[in-house]
Amino acid sequence: MQVADGLSKLNYPNGGFLEGLTMYSPEFQAGETKLVGQAFTVKFVPKSDQDAPKLQGNYIDQIPNGAVVFISQPLPQVNAIYGGLMSLRAQILNAAGVVVDGRIRDLGEHRALKFPVFAKSVGTTAGGEVCRPSEVNVPVRLNSENQEAWVAPGDYIIGDLNGVVRIPRDLAEKVLDLVPAIADADVKCAAGIKAGRSVQEVFKEFRGR
Repeated sequence: MQVADGLSKLNYPNGGFLEGLTMYSPEFQAGETKLVGQAFTVKFVPKSDQDAPKLQGNYIDQIPNGAVVFISQPLPQVNAIYGGLMSLRAQILNAAGVVVDGRIRDLGEHRALKFPVFAKSVGTTAGGEVCRPSEVNVPVRLNSENQEAWVAPGDYIIGDLNGVVRIPRDLAEKVLDLVPAIADADVKCAAGIKAGRSVQEVFKEFRGR
């Protein structure tokens, strides 16, 4: 993903890649679906956490036009916190798609809608018995043992069959400025390889390494 390459050129950790998030709908890691939009974050907390804020109304009814809904589920992530009716409402509100740092269910319903949904995994049982939505539009931490990553409201979320990348809002313009040159270099590298040149040679000429 050229956006990730751009973030890497800016020395942003992991090129913005968010580990463990897989495209489950409209297909499983297949097709030409691309998810792009600014993050509308939703923080879930354990049901036992009585001190956490209580959300007024349902978060799904608050989605801004064109947003990517990024939902954070607390550990352990056993129950599913996102289902088909939520995608139906999100699509009606013109959300770009949904990314769930946790489990989802109702795969058939999401796919019938052809609605982009990314998640850590799938499950069968609703999450209400173990967790609840607490806040929207607050920074949320990715649940990962291998990387320290946060998603803030308004960050740009990009996803495709390769995974999900987060662009911090303040780096978006710099990254987009780099993408055309990266794409052009890739095209020239491919042409050189097809013409019989070595990868080492074309990378040195067109990528500078």
